[in-house]
Amino acid sequence: MSDIWPEELRVSQDRKTLSVTFNNGHNYSFPAEMLRVLSPSAEVQGHSPEQRVTVPGKINVGIMKIDPVGNYAVRITFDDMHDTGLFTWIYLHQLGEEYETRWQDYLDELKEKNLSREPKFH
Repeated sequence: MSDIWPEELRVSQDRKTLSVTFNNGHNYSFPAEMLRVLSPSAEVQGHSPEQRVTVPGKINVGIMKIDPVGNYAVRITFDDMHDTGLFTWIYLHQLGEEYETRWQDYLDELKEKNLSREPKFH
């Protein structure tokens, strides 16, 4: 699987979608919200499955910038200033392959924990 890499990464004009075209012909479009709530950062994933955090309120999040990290990943900076996740090519490809399942799992977690995709305003 390490022989998979993106040929193109493109952020939509509204900053809400990242499209990735891989060298194996697979093409995926990721909502910024999905990338933010499934960020591979320790802040979201924790250091074990039990520590993983369900991140609510990110329906309106956008992508501020994308920076390459070596030849294996990108760092995405979101407009809520989260930027600690390194999205490896393998992780992005897995997210694309498992998009529907991972997204539904996230929606189910929100419901189970009585959380919302909508931000809370104080």
